[in-house]
Amino acid sequence: MALILTFLGKGSTVRTQVAIAAAKLMASQGKRVLLAGSAEPALQILLGIPIGTEPQEIAANLQVVQLQASVLLERSWEDIKKLEAQYLRTPILKEIYGQELSVLPGMDSALILNAIREYYESGNYDAIVYDGSGDTSTLRMFGMPECLSWYVRRFRQLFVNSELGKAISESPFIQPLVSTFFNVNWTADNFAQPTNQLNNFLDKGKAAIADPRHVAAFLVTTADPVEIASARYLWGSAQQVGLTVGGVIHVSSGTSLNLSEEFTPLPVSIVPHVKTDEWQTLIDSLPNFVAQALQAPKPIEIDVHEQKVRLFLPGFDKKQVKLTQYGPEVTVEAGDQRRNIFLPPALSGKPVAGAKFQNNYLIISF
Repeated sequence: MALILTFLGKGSTVRTQVAIAAAKLMASQGKRVLLAGSAEPALQILLGIPIGTEPQEIAANLQVVQLQASVLLERSWEDIKKLEAQYLRTPILKEIYGQELSVLPGMDSALILNAIREYYESGNYDAIVYDGSGDTSTLRMFGMPECLSWYVRRFRQLFVNSELGKAISESPFIQPLVSTFFNVNWTADNFAQPTNQLNNFLDKGKAAIADPRHVAAFLVTTADPVEIASARYLWGSAQQVGLTVGGVIHVSSGTSLNLSEEFTPLPVSIVPHVKTDEWQTLIDSLPNFVAQALQAPKPIEIDVHEQKVRLFLPGFDKKQVKLTQYGPEVTVEAGDQRRNIFLPPALSGKPVAGAKFQNNYLIISF
Protein backbone atom coordinates (compact mmCIF):
# COMPACT_ATOMS: atom_id res chain seq x y z
CA MET A 1 0.00 0.00 0.00
CA ALA A 2 1.06 3.60 -0.60
CA LEU A 3 2.12 6.22 1.91
CA ILE A 4 -0.19 9.25 1.99
CA LEU A 5 1.80 12.29 3.06
CA THR A 6 0.35 15.73 3.76
CA PHE A 7 1.63 18.99 5.23
CA LEU A 8 0.01 21.28 7.79
CA GLY A 9 0.69 24.95 8.39
CA LYS A 10 -0.43 28.50 7.81
CA GLY A 11 2.04 29.60 5.13
CA SER A 12 0.48 28.26 1.92
CA THR A 13 3.33 28.99 -0.50
CA VAL A 14 6.16 27.48 1.55
CA ARG A 15 3.92 24.53 2.45
CA THR A 16 3.26 23.84 -1.24
CA GLN A 17 6.98 24.19 -2.01
CA VAL A 18 7.77 21.57 0.63
CA ALA A 19 5.06 19.25 -0.79
CA ILE A 20 6.54 19.55 -4.30
CA ALA A 21 10.07 18.95 -3.00
CA ALA A 22 8.89 15.90 -1.00
CA ALA A 23 7.26 14.44 -4.12
CA LYS A 24 10.42 15.06 -6.17
CA LEU A 25 12.58 13.49 -3.45
CA MET A 26 10.58 10.27 -3.26
CA ALA A 27 10.37 10.03 -7.06
CA SER A 28 14.17 10.35 -7.26
CA GLN A 29 14.39 7.40 -4.85
CA GLY A 30 12.55 5.20 -7.35
CA LYS A 31 9.11 5.44 -5.73
CA ARG A 32 6.04 5.89 -7.92
CA VAL A 33 4.65 9.20 -6.67
CA LEU A 34 1.38 11.07 -7.20
CA LEU A 35 1.37 14.75 -6.25
CA ALA A 36 -2.28 15.70 -5.68
CA GLY A 37 -3.47 19.26 -5.18
CA SER A 38 -6.77 21.08 -4.84
CA ALA A 39 -8.20 23.44 -7.45
CA GLU A 40 -6.20 26.36 -6.02
CA PRO A 41 -3.60 27.76 -8.48
CA ALA A 42 -0.52 27.64 -6.21
CA LEU A 43 0.63 24.16 -7.23
CA GLN A 44 0.56 24.74 -10.96
CA ILE A 45 2.16 28.19 -10.62
CA LEU A 46 5.06 26.79 -8.60
CA LEU A 47 5.45 23.83 -10.99
CA GLY A 48 5.16 26.13 -14.00
CA ILE A 49 2.78 23.83 -15.88
CA PRO A 50 -1.01 23.48 -16.27
CA ILE A 51 -2.44 20.62 -14.19
CA GLY A 52 -5.42 18.54 -15.29
CA THR A 53 -7.97 16.43 -13.46
CA GLU A 54 -6.35 13.19 -14.65
CA PRO A 55 -2.86 12.15 -13.47
CA GLN A 56 -0.16 13.35 -15.85
CA GLU A 57 3.51 12.48 -15.78
CA ILE A 58 5.83 15.46 -15.25
CA ALA A 59 9.06 13.58 -14.47
CA ALA A 60 10.35 10.05 -14.04
CA ASN A 61 8.18 8.27 -11.41
CA LEU A 62 6.25 11.49 -10.73
CA GLN A 63 2.66 12.27 -11.72
CA VAL A 64 0.52 15.24 -10.73
CA VAL A 65 -3.26 15.69 -10.59
CA GLN A 66 -5.72 18.42 -9.64
CA LEU A 67 -8.54 17.22 -7.38
CA GLN A 68 -11.39 19.37 -8.64
CA ALA A 69 -14.52 18.84 -6.55
CA SER A 70 -17.05 19.43 -9.37
CA VAL A 71 -15.39 16.80 -11.56
CA LEU A 72 -15.14 14.35 -8.67
CA LEU A 73 -18.83 14.89 -7.88
CA GLU A 74 -19.76 14.11 -11.46
CA ARG A 75 -17.84 10.82 -11.31
CA SER A 76 -19.21 9.83 -7.90
CA TRP A 77 -22.82 10.55 -8.80
CA GLU A 78 -22.99 7.57 -11.14
CA ASP A 79 -21.82 5.32 -8.29
CA ILE A 80 -24.53 6.77 -6.04
CA LYS A 81 -27.20 6.02 -8.64
CA LYS A 82 -25.94 2.44 -8.98
CA LEU A 83 -26.14 2.01 -5.21
CA GLU A 84 -29.67 3.40 -5.14
CA ALA A 85 -30.73 1.02 -7.92
CA GLN A 86 -29.36 -1.88 -5.88
CA TYR A 87 -31.83 -1.26 -3.04
CA LEU A 88 -34.81 0.63 -4.52
CA ARG A 89 -37.23 -1.02 -6.94
CA THR A 90 -37.96 2.35 -8.56
CA PRO A 91 -34.88 4.62 -8.32
CA ILE A 92 -35.68 8.29 -7.85
CA LEU A 93 -32.26 9.75 -8.73
CA LYS A 94 -31.99 8.40 -12.26
CA GLU A 95 -33.27 11.66 -13.79
CA ILE A 96 -30.70 13.80 -11.93
CA TYR A 97 -27.35 14.14 -13.66
CA GLY A 98 -23.95 14.78 -12.10
CA GLN A 99 -23.29 17.65 -14.51
CA GLU A 100 -26.21 19.56 -12.93
CA LEU A 101 -24.99 19.34 -9.33
CA SER A 102 -23.26 22.03 -7.32
CA VAL A 103 -20.80 21.19 -4.57
CA LEU A 104 -22.32 21.79 -1.15
CA PRO A 105 -20.16 23.06 1.75
CA GLY A 106 -18.13 20.18 3.17
CA MET A 107 -18.86 17.93 0.20
CA ASP A 108 -15.52 18.77 -1.42
CA SER A 109 -13.59 17.26 1.50
CA ALA A 110 -15.47 13.98 1.22
CA LEU A 111 -14.98 13.86 -2.55
CA ILE A 112 -11.24 14.58 -2.28
CA LEU A 113 -10.74 12.00 0.46
CA ASN A 114 -12.55 9.41 -1.64
CA ALA A 115 -10.39 10.26 -4.67
CA ILE A 116 -7.22 9.89 -2.58
CA ARG A 117 -8.55 6.54 -1.31
CA GLU A 118 -9.11 5.32 -4.87
CA TYR A 119 -5.59 6.31 -5.91
CA TYR A 120 -4.27 4.72 -2.70
CA GLU A 121 -6.03 1.41 -3.42
CA SER A 122 -5.20 1.40 -7.13
CA GLY A 123 -1.73 -0.04 -6.56
CA ASN A 124 -0.28 2.44 -9.07
CA TYR A 125 1.61 4.51 -6.49
CA ASP A 126 4.08 4.02 -3.67
CA ALA A 127 3.45 7.50 -2.28
CA ILE A 128 0.71 10.12 -2.59
CA VAL A 129 1.63 13.65 -1.54
CA TYR A 130 -1.50 15.68 -0.87
CA ASP A 131 -1.15 19.46 -1.02
CA GLY A 132 -4.40 20.66 0.55
CA SER A 133 -5.33 23.70 2.59
CA GLY A 134 -3.10 22.50 5.44
CA ASP A 135 -5.50 23.71 8.13
CA THR A 136 -8.32 22.29 10.27
CA SER A 137 -10.41 21.55 7.16
CA THR A 138 -7.68 19.14 6.03
CA LEU A 139 -7.76 17.54 9.47
CA ARG A 140 -11.55 17.19 9.39
CA MET A 141 -11.19 15.52 6.01
CA PHE A 142 -8.77 12.91 7.36
CA GLY A 143 -11.00 12.52 10.42
CA MET A 144 -14.08 11.65 8.34
CA PRO A 145 -13.78 7.83 8.60
CA GLU A 146 -13.81 7.95 12.40
CA CYS A 147 -16.50 10.65 12.58
CA LEU A 148 -18.83 8.90 10.11
CA SER A 149 -18.34 5.51 11.75
CA TRP A 150 -19.62 6.99 15.01
CA TYR A 151 -22.75 8.33 13.29
CA VAL A 152 -23.39 5.02 11.49
CA ARG A 153 -22.76 2.98 14.62
CA ARG A 154 -24.90 5.03 16.98
CA PHE A 155 -27.80 5.95 14.67
CA ARG A 156 -28.06 2.45 13.26
CA GLN A 157 -28.44 1.08 16.77
CA LEU A 158 -31.03 3.74 17.65
CA PHE A 159 -33.03 2.85 14.52
CA VAL A 160 -32.83 -0.91 15.10
CA ASN A 161 -34.03 -0.46 18.71
CA SER A 162 -36.81 1.95 17.76
CA GLU A 163 -40.43 0.92 17.22
CA LEU A 164 -40.10 1.77 13.53
CA GLY A 165 -36.99 -0.37 13.16
CA LYS A 166 -38.61 -3.31 14.93
CA ALA A 167 -41.75 -2.98 12.82
CA ILE A 168 -39.81 -2.93 9.55
CA SER A 169 -37.63 -5.89 10.47
CA GLU A 170 -40.22 -8.01 12.32
CA SER A 171 -43.79 -7.10 11.43
CA PRO A 172 -45.47 -9.44 8.91
CA PHE A 173 -47.93 -6.65 8.07
CA ILE A 174 -45.32 -4.03 7.15
CA GLN A 175 -42.99 -6.41 5.29
CA PRO A 176 -45.17 -6.61 2.14
CA LEU A 177 -45.41 -2.81 1.99
CA VAL A 178 -41.66 -2.40 2.41
CA SER A 179 -41.02 -5.03 -0.26
CA THR A 180 -42.93 -2.97 -2.84
CA PHE A 181 -40.29 -0.21 -2.50
CA PHE A 182 -37.09 -2.14 -1.82
CA ASN A 183 -35.22 -4.84 -3.72
CA VAL A 184 -34.27 -6.63 -0.51
CA ASN A 185 -36.27 -8.24 2.26
CA TRP A 186 -35.74 -5.97 5.27
CA THR A 187 -35.20 -8.53 7.98
CA ALA A 188 -32.89 -7.61 10.84
CA ASP A 189 -30.01 -9.40 9.12
CA ASN A 190 -30.61 -7.77 5.76
CA PHE A 191 -30.93 -4.37 7.36
CA ALA A 192 -27.54 -4.87 8.98
CA GLN A 193 -25.86 -5.85 5.71
CA PRO A 194 -25.47 -2.41 4.04
CA THR A 195 -24.47 -0.71 7.29
CA ASN A 196 -21.95 -3.46 8.00
CA GLN A 197 -20.48 -2.92 4.55
CA LEU A 198 -20.19 0.80 5.25
CA ASN A 199 -18.64 0.16 8.65
CA ASN A 200 -16.07 -2.18 7.11
CA PHE A 201 -15.28 0.50 4.54
CA LEU A 202 -14.85 3.14 7.28
CA ASP A 203 -12.83 0.77 9.48
CA LYS A 204 -10.30 0.38 6.67
CA GLY A 205 -10.02 4.16 6.49
CA LYS A 206 -9.55 4.48 10.25
CA ALA A 207 -6.90 1.74 10.25
CA ALA A 208 -4.95 3.44 7.46
CA ILE A 209 -5.02 6.86 9.11
CA ALA A 210 -3.94 5.37 12.45
CA ASP A 211 -0.91 3.69 10.83
CA PRO A 212 2.01 6.10 10.14
CA ARG A 213 3.34 3.66 7.54
CA HIS A 214 0.30 4.56 5.44
CA VAL A 215 -0.76 8.10 6.43
CA ALA A 216 1.36 10.82 8.05
CA ALA A 217 1.51 14.60 8.31
CA PHE A 218 4.36 17.04 8.84
CA LEU A 219 4.13 20.59 10.16
CA VAL A 220 5.54 23.41 8.05
CA THR A 221 6.37 26.80 9.55
CA THR A 222 8.64 29.81 9.18
CA ALA A 223 9.99 31.92 12.05
CA ASP A 224 6.77 33.95 12.07
CA PRO A 225 5.24 33.67 15.60
CA VAL A 226 1.73 33.37 14.13
CA GLU A 227 2.80 30.46 11.91
CA ILE A 228 4.53 28.75 14.84
CA ALA A 229 1.42 29.09 17.01
CA SER A 230 -0.76 27.79 14.16
CA ALA A 231 1.54 24.79 13.66
CA ARG A 232 1.34 23.92 17.37
CA TYR A 233 -2.44 24.19 17.28
CA LEU A 234 -2.64 21.95 14.19
CA TRP A 235 -0.28 19.48 15.85
CA GLY A 236 -2.63 18.99 18.77
CA SER A 237 -5.71 19.00 16.53
CA ALA A 238 -4.21 16.29 14.32
CA GLN A 239 -4.02 13.99 17.33
CA GLN A 240 -7.77 14.39 17.80
CA VAL A 241 -8.44 12.82 14.39
CA GLY A 242 -5.84 10.09 14.97
CA LEU A 243 -3.36 11.49 12.41
CA THR A 244 0.32 10.97 13.20
CA VAL A 245 2.51 14.07 12.91
CA GLY A 246 6.04 12.92 12.16
CA GLY A 247 8.04 16.12 12.48
CA VAL A 248 8.45 19.82 11.75
CA ILE A 249 9.83 21.45 8.60
CA HIS A 250 11.22 24.86 9.55
CA VAL A 251 11.57 26.97 6.39
CA SER A 252 14.33 29.38 7.33
CA SER A 253 15.47 32.60 5.70
CA GLY A 254 18.75 32.56 7.59
CA THR A 255 17.51 33.29 11.12
CA SER A 256 18.98 31.29 14.00
CA LEU A 257 15.64 30.61 15.72
CA ASN A 258 15.57 27.25 17.54
CA LEU A 259 12.12 25.64 17.48
CA SER A 260 13.05 22.41 19.28
CA GLU A 261 11.54 23.50 22.59
CA GLU A 262 8.26 24.50 20.95
CA PHE A 263 7.79 21.09 19.33
CA THR A 264 9.45 18.58 21.66
CA PRO A 265 9.61 15.59 21.13
CA LEU A 266 9.23 16.06 17.35
CA PRO A 267 12.42 16.45 15.29
CA VAL A 268 12.75 19.83 13.59
CA SER A 269 14.32 19.87 10.11
CA ILE A 270 15.62 23.23 8.92
CA VAL A 271 15.27 23.79 5.18
CA PRO A 272 16.14 26.90 3.15
CA HIS A 273 13.61 29.30 1.68
CA VAL A 274 14.26 28.87 -2.05
CA LYS A 275 13.09 30.09 -5.43
CA THR A 276 11.23 27.73 -7.73
CA ASP A 277 14.34 27.01 -9.79
CA GLU A 278 16.32 25.86 -6.73
CA TRP A 279 14.39 22.67 -5.92
CA GLN A 280 17.46 20.53 -5.35
CA THR A 281 18.65 22.69 -2.44
CA LEU A 282 15.31 22.18 -0.72
CA ILE A 283 15.13 18.49 -1.62
CA ASP A 284 18.56 17.81 -0.11
CA SER A 285 17.44 19.33 3.21
CA LEU A 286 14.31 17.22 3.69
CA PRO A 287 14.16 14.46 6.33
CA ASN A 288 13.34 10.78 6.01
CA PHE A 289 9.57 11.12 6.29
CA VAL A 290 8.76 7.45 6.92
CA ALA A 291 11.43 6.97 9.62
CA GLN A 292 10.37 10.10 11.51
CA ALA A 293 6.67 9.24 11.30
CA LEU A 294 7.29 5.76 12.74
CA GLN A 295 9.15 7.28 15.73
CA ALA A 296 6.53 9.96 16.48
CA PRO A 297 4.24 9.72 19.54
CA LYS A 298 1.05 7.79 18.88
CA PRO A 299 -2.13 9.93 19.02
CA ILE A 300 -3.87 7.35 21.24
CA GLU A 301 -2.83 4.30 23.27
CA ILE A 302 -5.32 2.01 25.01
CA ASP A 303 -4.05 -0.28 27.78
CA VAL A 304 -6.80 -2.77 28.61
CA HIS A 305 -4.74 -4.44 31.37
CA GLU A 306 -4.20 -1.17 33.26
CA GLN A 307 -7.62 0.12 32.16
CA LYS A 308 -6.16 3.38 30.89
CA VAL A 309 -6.34 5.47 27.73
CA ARG A 310 -3.51 7.87 26.87
CA LEU A 311 -4.22 10.69 24.43
CA PHE A 312 -1.32 12.78 23.13
CA LEU A 313 -2.57 16.39 22.99
CA PRO A 314 0.36 18.77 22.42
CA GLY A 315 -0.34 22.44 21.83
CA PHE A 316 -3.12 22.52 24.43
CA ASP A 317 -3.11 23.16 28.15
CA LYS A 318 -5.35 21.59 30.79
CA LYS A 319 -7.98 24.36 30.52
CA GLN A 320 -8.44 23.73 26.80
CA VAL A 321 -9.20 20.03 27.20
CA LYS A 322 -12.65 18.79 28.20
CA LEU A 323 -13.62 15.20 29.01
CA THR A 324 -17.24 14.02 29.06
CA GLN A 325 -19.06 10.69 29.19
CA TYR A 326 -22.77 10.87 28.43
CA GLY A 327 -23.17 7.45 26.80
CA PRO A 328 -21.11 4.28 26.47
CA GLU A 329 -18.24 6.17 24.84
CA VAL A 330 -15.91 8.89 26.09
CA THR A 331 -15.74 12.26 24.35
CA VAL A 332 -12.66 14.48 24.42
CA GLU A 333 -12.73 18.10 23.27
CA ALA A 334 -9.51 19.99 22.57
CA GLY A 335 -9.47 23.23 20.62
CA ASP A 336 -12.15 23.00 17.93
CA GLN A 337 -11.93 19.22 17.59
CA ARG A 338 -14.13 16.63 19.30
CA ARG A 339 -13.27 12.95 19.43
CA ASN A 340 -15.46 10.04 20.50
CA ILE A 341 -13.20 7.27 21.75
CA PHE A 342 -14.39 3.86 20.62
CA LEU A 343 -13.36 1.67 23.53
CA PRO A 344 -12.60 -2.07 23.32
CA PRO A 345 -15.20 -4.44 24.85
CA ALA A 346 -13.25 -4.73 28.12
CA LEU A 347 -13.66 -0.97 28.75
CA SER A 348 -16.83 -0.14 26.84
CA GLY A 349 -19.56 1.23 29.09
CA LYS A 350 -17.29 1.54 32.13
CA PRO A 351 -17.46 4.91 33.90
CA VAL A 352 -14.38 7.13 33.98
CA ALA A 353 -12.66 6.75 37.35
CA GLY A 354 -10.21 9.61 36.91
CA ALA A 355 -8.28 11.75 34.45
CA LYS A 356 -5.13 13.87 34.53
CA PHE A 357 -3.27 16.04 32.04
CA GLN A 358 0.47 15.44 32.26
CA ASN A 359 3.36 16.14 29.85
CA ASN A 360 1.02 16.77 26.91
CA TYR A 361 -0.90 13.55 27.62
CA LEU A 362 -4.48 13.20 28.80
CA ILE A 363 -4.51 9.99 30.83
CA ILE A 364 -7.98 8.52 31.45
CA SER A 365 -8.52 5.76 34.01
CA PHE A 366 -11.51 3.40 34.17
